[in-house]
Amino acid sequence: MKLRRAVLRAALALLLLLLLLPPAGAVEPISLGLAIAGAAASALTGFISYPRLYCYFRECCLHRHDQRAAAALQDTLDKRLFGQHLVSKVVVKAVRGFLNNTNAKKPLALSLHGWTGTGKNFVSKIVAESIYKKGLQSKYVHQFVATLHFPHAHSINLYKDQLQSWIRGNVSICPRSLFIFDEMDKMHAGLIDSIKPFLDYYELLDGVSYRQAIFIFLSNAGAEKITEVALDFWRNGRTREDIQLTDIQNALSVSVFNNKNSGFWHSTLIDKNLIDYFIPFLPLEYKHVKMCVRVEIESRGYAVDEDILTRIADEMTYFPREERIYSDKGCKTVDAKLDYYYDF
Repeated sequence: MKLRRAVLRAALALLLLLLLLPPAGAVEPISLGLAIAGAAASALTGFISYPRLYCYFRECCLHRHDQRAAAALQDTLDKRLFGQHLVSKVVVKAVRGFLNNTNAKKPLALSLHGWTGTGKNFVSKIVAESIYKKGLQSKYVHQFVATLHFPHAHSINLYKDQLQSWIRGNVSICPRSLFIFDEMDKMHAGLIDSIKPFLDYYELLDGVSYRQAIFIFLSNAGAEKITEVALDFWRNGRTREDIQLTDIQNALSVSVFNNKNSGFWHSTLIDKNLIDYFIPFLPLEYKHVKMCVRVEIESRGYAVDEDILTRIADEMTYFPREERIYSDKGCKTVDAKLDYYYDF
């Protein structure tokens, strides 16, 4: 509303100026042109200098207001993420609290763990989209994939220097930068520790504050421990919704710390308690796979065929072999299976 009033004021000022100018014959053409150009420039300068308008034409650091970002995050997770009550609760609270904290003592660090297809990449994408309109395409969101960006063990010292320089340079430009590290279970041991200073409780490092930045780590490490807890609840007649973060988080962090293939093996980030939350993604059940299929069909604008929906869910493989409770690929292959059944 305020933006509209500002625009109207600028337009009216320009119109009024034009009406008050003397007839064209009473002023030299060049003088008249300069007067109009000056008035237009003045109006346009005030128009473009208005921050929200500037950010309309050009992406700004922290595109959305903090409250809007948190609301967008909550809404999308409610509609698109299935079977992950712990994830929805913890991620929303962590991100909302951090964005609203004007005096954070350190960057926010979230570590997402679970089997492939349970929603880790999806959630990191939603977090990016809730903060920046362009999501993962934003110049303030930086995504690293271990096997792509850090493939060679013999180059680890070079990777450390490059990673530190990249983080330092981008946080200098935008304090609210978002960094996503995928395939942490394939990360070379010790590499992730190179960013330890940026995650610590420093007010400034070489004149730069990292306290508004967000770091998200994605890993399959710890999935066995998560499944173990989920199965214990199931076998004891308790629902997955009964599982609380306290039932898993400590065991998960220890499991990841002692796993040589976790990327966090004996990491100082864990040893110094610099990871704020270890967030478990529970293995998905048959009903959750069907929810994924339904939403994907609807997102493509097609009517849901219940028979096809059930056939796709039935074709998935489930574990443990005897109980067949959890999908071993989660919702990972839903998209490809839809392409087979629907003539898109």
